[in-house]
Amino acid sequence: MDKTTRRSIDVVLADAQARLRRLSAVDALAAVFEGWTLVEWRVDPASERHSAEFTGREDRLSLICRDGYSSSLAAVRLHELGFTETTDVIGGFGAWLAAGLPVER
Repeated sequence: MDKTTRRSIDVVLADAQARLRRLSAVDALAAVFEGWTLVEWRVDPASERHSAEFTGREDRLSLICRDGYSSSLAAVRLHELGFTETTDVIGGFGAWLAAGLPVER
């Protein structure tokens, strides 16, 4: 790929986020109470790195990362794998903390 065909991360991220029904931190917490699972990556059951605790829960996932960038890109990749209900948290864990939502250590 030469420089003329490269896309900036801002463009890639905007494209990814436009494909998702994204959640605010408060909405993500509400989704958890409705049976959604708040997770990081490792969802695909066909992967050798699959986290077994997600088995059977792959269709109601809200991804979270530190700032909301990686989770948007990961959620779109999950869409491409067929997990089309997957979304992410706008602003990531930083937004979660800023909203004063609960954290377990």
